[in-house]
Amino acid sequence: MKNIEISQIATLPTKYGTFKIQAFKDELGKEHLALFSDELVEAPIVRVHSECLTGDALGSVKCDCGEQLHFALELIAKEGGMLIYHRQEGRNIGLLNKVNAYALQDKGYNTVEANHQLGFSADERTYEIVEFILNHFGIKKLKLLTNNPKKIESLGSIEIVERLPIQIAPNPYNEKYLKTKKDEMGHLL
Repeated sequence: MKNIEISQIATLPTKYGTFKIQAFKDELGKEHLALFSDELVEAPIVRVHSECLTGDALGSVKCDCGEQLHFALELIAKEGGMLIYHRQEGRNIGLLNKVNAYALQDKGYNTVEANHQLGFSADERTYEIVEFILNHFGIKKLKLLTNNPKKIESLGSIEIVERLPIQIAPNPYNEKYLKTKKDEMGHLL
């Protein structure tokens, strides 16, 4: 990747603990974040968290994203490691299309079918910036906190020494969503 703009490192105190934070602006103008502990061990815990405004900031229970984010921040604050906040909203279809997908889900489509109705694949995300960030920090191997096999496959140049599951209890609003992630997208739930 070329022309990546990188911020300075700052301190970010949170309700989970105090992290270091650094921003990375990619070629498309999207700004991604790395939150990390002071000391990164040889194979740190890493969570690549895909942006979900509705779940992360607004508290939506239609998905498990916000709960996964909070779980990851708690774990990383306790054990050390890094969270990469990957700015590809709605599996990279954008917020407007995500809301349109929600409207289709209200009519009975599952998350994959809704994306297809809008002309997108089930998952439009790419992970080049994630590899760039990991390389920037000299991370060559890690313990990946994920249920998504695509994230595992996407980090080809990084050795994943362990996959750590991130299990969130379903609720009546996200049961179909989680079942679709497992059955149609191969998530390890």
